[in-house]
Order: sequence, then C-alpha cells, then structure tokens
Amino acid sequence: MNSCLYECSIYHKRLRPKVREFRYRIFMFALDLDELDAIARKIPLFSRNRWNCYAFNERDHLNLGCGTVKENVIAYAETEGAAFPDGGRLVLVTLPRVFGYIFNPVSFYFCYDSAGSAVWSVVEVGNTFRELKPYFVGNLNAEGQFHRRTPKHFYVSPFIDLDLEFDFRLTVPGEKLDIHINDFDANGVLLTSHLRGIRKPLTIGSLLWLTLKYPLITLKVISLIHWQALKIWLAKIPHRAKAARPEDQRGVLNPHPSIAGKTP
Repeated sequence: MNSCLYECSIYHKRLRPKVREFRYRIFMFALDLDELDAIARKIPLFSRNRWNCYAFNERDHLNLGCGTVKENVIAYAETEGAAFPDGGRLVLVTLPRVFGYIFNPVSFYFCYDSAGSAVWSVVEVGNTFRELKPYFVGNLNAEGQFHRRTPKHFYVSPFIDLDLEFDFRLTVPGEKLDIHINDFDANGVLLTSHLRGIRKPLTIGSLLWLTLKYPLITLKVISLIHWQALKIWLAKIPHRAKAARPEDQRGVLNPHPSIAGKTP
C-alpha cells in the first residue's frame, strides 16, 4: 500500500511588524487516491464519503465539476499544461474529517509516473471561510524539490495582505515529509512556515496510537489558528476585512457570499 501517515511538527514565524512564532504537532494522512476504498475496507476507523472517526469526503477538496477528487486535480493540472502519466498515481497529503468536522489549511497532491518518479504537484490552500484555491507547482529542482513562487491573491489571514507571493518548496515525500511555504512582500519574507513529518504505516494500530497522542486534530488546528489570531489582534497588528478588495481574490473556489460574483 502506498498510503501512509505522517507524524508532523508545524512551525510558523511572522517577522514583521512584530515577531510572532508558534509550533504544534499533529498527524496527517498521505492517501493514494486509488486506494481509498481499500483503506476503508482495511481500517474500520476510516471511510470514504460517509461518516466515521476519520472520513475522506470528495466535496472537501478541489471541485471543478469533473467527478472524483483525482479527476478534478488531473483536470486542473491539464489547465496548467501538465498531463497525468499513463499508469500514474496521485497521492494527497491532508487532514480528513474527524468525527464529521473538517478544517484543512493546506493539502498537497503529488503526481507520480508508472516508475514511481514524482512529476508534478498541486497545493490546495483553504481558509476559515471554506474557500479553496489551488496552486500548481511543477518542475523538480536539483535538490529534489518542487519549487514555485507565485502571487497569492487569496484571503488566508486578516493580518496578511492579498498581494503577497507564496514561495512553495515541497520535497517529494518519502520516509520524511518536508514542506516549506514562505510569504513574501516587497520587503522580503514576511511569514515562514515549515511542515515536517516522519512516515508511519497506515494500520489500525498506528492510527489508534496517533489518535491517542493527537485527538480531534481538525478541532485542534482551528482552535490554534483562532488563538494565534487573537494574540496578533491584541498586539495591534493591522487587519483587513474579508470583503475588502475582492478584485485581488482571484481563482477562488467556493467563494464566500461577501465576494461571490465580484472576483476575477
């Protein structure tokens, strides 16, 4: 089975106008999208498109009206000029629904050819308004990373502007998970984020153990995000309303009513 779990450490550091940093631990699923039904048969705690302790739901991810998540991601990659290889597979590193609740700040798709080599990737960024935006990241560099610096044009945090750039550096997952995402403005790096993980087998035993160590992971993530936002607000760092500058919120899926019909 190609699917697995990653026990992860997440680190965020804001550099300006005041330094703020925090670190927390969770675990994530790395799901071969061709193995979802097999995983559901093997792991009683996991289901596809129905309620369970952990559930993968197609509607929680990229939806261009093409059917399954895999079909939608392939269709999106094709709009970026990337084909899905014959005999290839698509692995999604993500958080599932946990007892029916989902919040996913970011998910990562890795496409592999029939020989097992990674050929392209897609980053799917989400926010607390249930919006999603995909970013295509292709071309492995000499360090074995997918790297792309691209305009953000997405409302992720009220304390970070829309016209910044994301700098994605995704190392192909193996025994370790190593992902860096930086936010750049005109003065350089504003926010740096690291996601690092250690591979664990996707078995009932591993899942039960990680559940005990990190219960209710999606609730933990949303709670920590709001707690950090409160601390930033109390530090009097300027914030921006969601409805402001809808023209700079581009390519957004599931647009919030405050910008629906107003975005490019």
